[in-house]
Amino acid sequence: MISKRAQNLSPSETLKITARAKELAREGKSIVSLSAGEPDFKTPSHICNAAIEAITNGFHGYTMNTGMPELREAISHKLKRDNRLDYDSGQIVCSNGAKQSIGFTLLATINPGDEVIIPAPYWVSYPEMVKMAEGVPVTVKTDFSNNYKLTAEQLADAITKKTKAIILCSPSNPTGACYTDEELRELADVLADHPDILILSDEIYEYIVFDDHHTSILNAAPELKDRTVIINGFSKGFAMTGWRLGYMAGPKQIADAVAKIQSQETSAPSSISQKAGLAAYTGPMKPIEEMRKAFRERRDFIVAELNSISGVECFTPSGAFYVFPDVQGILGKSTPSGKRLQTTTDLALYLLEEHGVATVPGDAFGEPGGLRLSYAASMSDLQEASKRLKTGISELT
Repeated sequence: MISKRAQNLSPSETLKITARAKELAREGKSIVSLSAGEPDFKTPSHICNAAIEAITNGFHGYTMNTGMPELREAISHKLKRDNRLDYDSGQIVCSNGAKQSIGFTLLATINPGDEVIIPAPYWVSYPEMVKMAEGVPVTVKTDFSNNYKLTAEQLADAITKKTKAIILCSPSNPTGACYTDEELRELADVLADHPDILILSDEIYEYIVFDDHHTSILNAAPELKDRTVIINGFSKGFAMTGWRLGYMAGPKQIADAVAKIQSQETSAPSSISQKAGLAAYTGPMKPIEEMRKAFRERRDFIVAELNSISGVECFTPSGAFYVFPDVQGILGKSTPSGKRLQTTTDLALYLLEEHGVATVPGDAFGEPGGLRLSYAASMSDLQEASKRLKTGISELT
């Protein structure tokens, strides 16, 4: 009865760990969750007020399938203002979240058997969405020594005659690493020899960059524009995860194909959310600056705490709100009850069930030596989580 397509998919490990943490909390166990990938801030008031006004004024019907013209114009203006990229509204399709934009773009461009290069560690949904499009995910293992960033040499080695696309994410989920202009230029030089390869650039964390500025691959290599799709949205930078609003911007042919799929699958995103998104891109950015400042303080704290634990190494990420420490120095040790922690999944479950700290195992991201911790949590929660981590790891033998 169940299709092979559904049977071939794996459930989201991040959602799985989060669900287990909530289950334990309902049972009365004290849980500090560092697993969820969403800001702990409230959506800025001017964005909420725009949504309330839309409801009050009765703006709750269907919009155009690709999104309100005003919103797509605002996105076009934002791409020019913040990213120095030129897209007209006809090249933009608004969706129910950046995840949907990625999925529909893959459905619009990938044929059965096409290979899609995905640097690991990767966001858990990338390989599964490629499979859903009947493509073949080709994961490329990157190195902790290079902050888990794909090198030009690794990219060149991964390309075959079947390669159709590559997915890049900067700032990265799960590592927080950001590619520099020079690194993106080196990747672009490899791609220049393969003009049929599509680039999906996931830039959903662009407003959460600490040490420099966000750089799109099209800033480093504007000549790739005719085969690059920019994926973005409002969830992370504006603390709008539950509003479900994202978009793609790319070549008109691809945008039209995505729009066609969307018209049959979901139609446009919520009209109320679109009004909120319009306010986000046309309103003040001060709340975003305040969130970024708080995230930076939390990052500095958690990185220092992790590096003080024997067997743990953690680089300082340049963006997003995750750290991805190397915990290979812990794997192989045993818990007080005698259970050997052979994988990061074993470690994550031990920390959750015995010490009440929810993390996500690197296994879920294609990197068996790492562990993802989200610092989208209050400083008091991070301090408590740090104490529990140190206690839990110190008890291992």
